Amino acid sequence: MSLINTKILPFTAQAYHNGEFVEVSDTDVLGKWAIFFFYPGDFTFVCPTELGDLADYYAELQELGVEVYSVSTDSHFVHKAWHDDSDEVGKVRYFMLGDSNGQVTTNFDNMREGLGQADRATFLVDPQGVVQYIEQTAEGIGRSASELLRKVKAAQYIAAHPGEVCPAKWEEGAKTLTPGIDLVGKI
Repeated sequence: MSLINTKILPFTAQAYHNGEFVEVSDTDVLGKWAIFFFYPGDFTFVCPTELGDLADYYAELQELGVEVYSVSTDSHFVHKAWHDDSDEVGKVRYFMLGDSNGQVTTNFDNMREGLGQADRATFLVDPQGVVQYIEQTAEGIGRSASELLRKVKAAQYIAAHPGEVCPAKWEEGAKTLTPGIDLVGKI
């Protein structure tokens, strides 16, 4: 079952954020766009490259009103140790949610069966708490923050312009489509 167009479930988690431990809940997410960026584990191989790449785009995402929550089933204590130890992860300024009880990962139906680890997946949640975009990859396939940024912009555009849709490879400022009978068979 896809989580697209479903509301996120209640959760509470401890996070490492800007040198502090803080509590984050589903109510903190409402009212703004949010990215939940799940990865299998701290002190691994592909994961730090992805978190570093996303960190490079964090300021631009913030300008768009988007908050980022990276999530693994490691604890917030382990996140701090990794942040302090890794040059790539040390760039992270967004929330690093510790999900050692698996509540957040399970709520997003993203737990690896029998392993206690999150799958590598991204969820874009709108200000109403509704999932608008999901990307999930196999263990060894890293994600691209620049492509995620493009999709955030497309999701925000269609939310602000009901009745329009963004075609393949749409970039901000490009033409959109307005579905209707006049377009059938014309594209």
